[in-house]
Amino acid sequence: MKLRLHFVVDPMGWLCISMVFGIWLYNTFFIPKLVLLPHYNEGHIPWAIVVCYYIASALCVAALFRASTADPGRLPVDPHIPHAEREHWELCNKCNLMRPKRSHHCSRCGHCVRRMDHHCPWINNCVGEDNHWLFLQLCFYTQVLSLFTLVLDFCQYYYFQPLTGLDQEKFTTRHELALLRVSALMGLVMFGGMTSLFYTQMAGILSDTTTIEKMATFSNEIFGSKRSWQWALAEVCGTRWKLLWFIPLRSRQPLQASHHFRTHV
Repeated sequence: MKLRLHFVVDPMGWLCISMVFGIWLYNTFFIPKLVLLPHYNEGHIPWAIVVCYYIASALCVAALFRASTADPGRLPVDPHIPHAEREHWELCNKCNLMRPKRSHHCSRCGHCVRRMDHHCPWINNCVGEDNHWLFLQLCFYTQVLSLFTLVLDFCQYYYFQPLTGLDQEKFTTRHELALLRVSALMGLVMFGGMTSLFYTQMAGILSDTTTIEKMATFSNEIFGSKRSWQWALAEVCGTRWKLLWFIPLRSRQPLQASHHFRTHV
């Protein structure tokens, strides 16, 4: 497995991804410390819940790292254009390089990206043909982790038995209410935002339409080509094995050499 790293030099992007990582780090540290481990030590919850939370947290940060460092589909300076596909290529009027149709020039990154969906400052990277599946994973695992956090915060207030072995002088014990309220607020914001984003991304994948194409004036011409959800996700993820759709630490290989060349940006 060969994973190439791709970094975008953008201070604003670094700030945004640092905020996302900070939210993940906050909940990964305080939820186990305030809720999971104390209740597990007193026998209130099984070990499986603790393990599941750490697995969800690990998959979430792995998807974040891969989505932010994976090559989105940047085109080389001198691409090899098969003779049979030359009619499906065009000249970019910004960087004066040949690119496949449905590619887009990212003004933030300064290069063309194959089947670019959008530039996301929260991962400091473009979302394109080669890392779209990782962006989907990030949305999905963020939803799972946020919902898990909200459920644990709710149970801490209304369901779990009171803890008996607390040291009342500890900072986390004295400020538990405030810390969990911040965690719940983060969980609500992240779950709501990621659910909306995941839905729009899935709708675009099933209709074979990028976000940029939806925003274009001819979006009505593109939107509406519904495909089988299995084939659509297999094409995006680069494999028909559904279990591999959920694993971020792997490489992606396109299922077919040709692309759907239609109206483009």
